[in-house]
Amino acid sequence: MTRILIAGYQHETNTFAPSLADWAAFNCGESFPAYMRGQTVIDQMTGINMPISGFMDAAKRWQWELVPSAWAGATPSSYVTQEAFENIASAILEDIRNALPQGLDGIYLDLHGAAVAEHADDSEGELLSRIRQLVGPAMPIVASLDLHANVTQRMLAQSDALVSYRTYPHIDMADTGELAAQLMQRRLKLGRKEPMFARRFPFLISLNAQSTWMEPAKSAYDQLLAREAVVQAMATAGKVAAPVVIADTQDNPGAGGDSNTTGMLHALLQQGAGKVFPGQVAVGLVFDPAAAQMAFEAGVGAQIHCSLGKAVPIFTGQLSDPPLQARFNVKAISDGRCVLKGPMMTGVAVQMGPSACLEIDGILIAVVSGKVQLLDRELLRTVGIHAEQMKIVVVKSSNHFRADFTPIASEVLVAKAPGPMAADPADLPWKKLSPFTRRQP
Repeated sequence: MTRILIAGYQHETNTFAPSLADWAAFNCGESFPAYMRGQTVIDQMTGINMPISGFMDAAKRWQWELVPSAWAGATPSSYVTQEAFENIASAILEDIRNALPQGLDGIYLDLHGAAVAEHADDSEGELLSRIRQLVGPAMPIVASLDLHANVTQRMLAQSDALVSYRTYPHIDMADTGELAAQLMQRRLKLGRKEPMFARRFPFLISLNAQSTWMEPAKSAYDQLLAREAVVQAMATAGKVAAPVVIADTQDNPGAGGDSNTTGMLHALLQQGAGKVFPGQVAVGLVFDPAAAQMAFEAGVGAQIHCSLGKAVPIFTGQLSDPPLQARFNVKAISDGRCVLKGPMMTGVAVQMGPSACLEIDGILIAVVSGKVQLLDRELLRTVGIHAEQMKIVVVKSSNHFRADFTPIASEVLVAKAPGPMAADPADLPWKKLSPFTRRQP
């Protein structure tokens, strides 16, 4: 059984504020629950909208054993006193030491990310460093953060994955804890640290202008969701039975694309989707006659090494993602002939030519010799992929897929992976567009 230690340290420090956060502030239970330790953490933090609660909910579904340490939070104020920080850190480190001999698979921390102690400007980085020194480089450490975290390079270096709220007011605290659990699950399955990047911008936004319910923050966070379709799909897929469908709209052959870009495939591999959901992640249809023919000739059970997909010119003047050079397992082959059964083109015979299902790191890829939009589930069944049995299905289509895929989907997402068919017409470099003339009243 997976065994995870959980703990929390929440304080939002304003060093210009008049009052310190002393040990009493963490014990009085004002705007945060009072300091607690051990089983009380599970008893009192379950079923509420706090990050640690969301993490525990996910842990119960996956039947993880939780080892509760300390949880501490205090109302925003000036510096956390040295005494308060050391009391909290010492309790967490002591519980980790006691848990290690019985076996520990990971550590989850419910942090704020902007706590400043009297003796440690980056107190979360200090806490993470002490934990890392204790458990060594291989132990997975995942933390959730407030949207207002001051993320430091030290925090990034000492943790395996960090995730923050995406709403202000913070109504997604438990959801963020669930995302942290997803990151922990992926870290455990992948066996490697998540790729992380941080960049500090040379400006500050006033507090009253940061709400994600209004501009400019609203659009910024909407774009974040649009650019992390795989992450969002994996988070949802872990909680529901029906598949999450992602439209790779900018490579839609029904709009003139060649159905051969690899952006979504690279994203799935980078996030380890096939290792989290082995054999339950599918991509199609990838138009690559050479790869399809190689697989067809090799036969089921063979391994082939080839270049899959193509880097194509896109409307930005750049190229799409590079081909995937890798070794693939041939799971199924077909002559590519099928009769559509979905509601859009029922009874129409389609010929895709030599086709195959290739597998890499738990991801199934439908590779075909004919350029066909994935608008019917039968096109996947031809190579042995049953969309309704998947957790995530990436379809190279924009809208036609909805007729046959929406009835089986828990959620439909639209991704703007680099491709030649612009999802937003405003992105196109128009040359012969007539000037728009507003009609006068």
